[in-house]
Amino acid sequence: MPRIFDNIEDKLLPVLQETIALSDRADFCVGYFNLRGWKALDSYIEKWSGGPGQCCRLLVGMQRVPQEEVHALLGLMKNGEQIDQAMALRLKKDLVEKFKEQITVGAPTNEDETGLRRA
Repeated sequence: MPRIFDNIEDKLLPVLQETIALSDRADFCVGYFNLRGWKALDSYIEKWSGGPGQCCRLLVGMQRVPQEEVHALLGLMKNGEQIDQAMALRLKKDLVEKFKEQITVGAPTNEDETGLRRA
């Protein structure tokens, strides 16, 4: 049976930290990722050497604003285009820009920056 973490009564972070401390690698698939939260897991993951079997993989599926989604889909459908290398690169750059916007809201701490540089 799945376990639901609402971060009110059941907190996800302590369970993640405990699990990662006992692990050699981690694979995450998340719908949203806040860069500032990485520092809470960084010290657990940095001990791994990297590479196959000793790394953390993070798949992020950030949600678009509905208007952006509609424009993107209609634009592709009208032109009969498929996603090519250039479009994939553009989408990747857009995602990086969204992450950059997250970290520049407010004043990032030295701890935020240090954790992100290791990620």
